[in-house]
Amino acid sequence: MRESGGTVLVTGASSGIGEALASVFAEHGHDLVLVARSADKLEQLADQLVADHGVVVAVRTVDLSKPRSAGKLADGLRREGWEIDVLVNNAGVLQHGAFAEMSPGDHQRMIQLNVAGMTDLLACFLPDMLERGSGRILNVASIASFLPVPSLATYAATKAYVLSLGEALAEELRGSGVTVTTLCPGVTDTHMMNDAMASSEGLKLPRMVIGDAESVARDGFRACMKGETVEVPGALNQALTLTARNTPKWLLHRLTGLMGRSTF
Repeated sequence: MRESGGTVLVTGASSGIGEALASVFAEHGHDLVLVARSADKLEQLADQLVADHGVVVAVRTVDLSKPRSAGKLADGLRREGWEIDVLVNNAGVLQHGAFAEMSPGDHQRMIQLNVAGMTDLLACFLPDMLERGSGRILNVASIASFLPVPSLATYAATKAYVLSLGEALAEELRGSGVTVTTLCPGVTDTHMMNDAMASSEGLKLPRMVIGDAESVARDGFRACMKGETVEVPGALNQALTLTARNTPKWLLHRLTGLMGRSTF
């Protein structure tokens, strides 16, 4: 492997924000390990990034919702001589609807990937970064991290975990040479969000509030490379999160309840 701006592992890289993040890191000279469940999409993206930017790109087809998958991925990369300089935890799944109308399996899929899989990846790759005294971690959460969201109850709870863990680790690792950034985008034009809106009659949003994946990725890249703790892309989303953190809890619950129930 040649010298580069460092090697970046991006999970959930086959589409949406993950694909956009991979493109931005490649544009800045970083080699990449792309991880997702869809081999065909990853291979297509890898070929495009190699052609456009001349970086080295490896593809790993992994279902990170399965136990021990993160450890197997990390062990395999070590055996092949890869050092991961930047870990981008983007893989996630969203399910919209009333909590009681979702199956137990729906809830478990969100928890296994959004929480357990992400935590396993951190536990597998962070020790190597600490041993080297350098590294960056970018965890992708959501503005749903900042408030309870009826109709997205489990999803929002998993993203609140991502934010809380990221903020705690950022402080825990201060001075270690390893930084942790949590990216909290609003509603973004991705396949996951489009699928959720298509499957729900009530979940219809005006285009003006839907963000662009490339813009989100560029904001996330900048914040990650600067070592910022939390990045909320977009003035509207920043205003929303600030309001959420300063509104009395009882009022916040009433407001989110009214909005959330209207999407059923």
